[in-house]
Amino acid sequence: MKLSTRTRYGLRAMVELASYGDSGPIMVRKIAEKQRISKKYLDIIFTSLKLAGLVRAIRGATGGFLLTRRPEEIRVSQIVAALEGALAPVECCQSPELCERSNHCAAQNLWSRLEESIRETLDSVTLADLVAEQRALDDGELPFCPPRVK
Repeated sequence: MKLSTRTRYGLRAMVELASYGDSGPIMVRKIAEKQRISKKYLDIIFTSLKLAGLVRAIRGATGGFLLTRRPEEIRVSQIVAALEGALAPVECCQSPELCERSNHCAAQNLWSRLEESIRETLDSVTLADLVAEQRALDDGELPFCPPRVK
């Protein structure tokens, strides 16, 4: 199971935005440069984040985006849901009526447990947690754990 590039970039952008704290609106261009992500792509991502109520736009020469809540109040699950949609690994978990076996299926039970595990993990981490972890990585206080490849 893979999350989309949109979600991966969106989470990085939100961590970047949150890292500025209360310094006012941050322009998408600045986030794009810092994260090496296309500004055009981030514009699309920030539209979704705005629609989800996670960020708000400030117009004008000194405009940009602000978080709508403190980073401690924004869960990673909310960001992922805004960009990815449902967390269900298979369609029948989200819409059981699509499968005649959904009320008597061991596989669906497994997929439902997987969905719950994913949700619990993403709910357990806030944007503030990721900002703190990124700062620790940047300061060399935390070892980087490369992805496992099998």
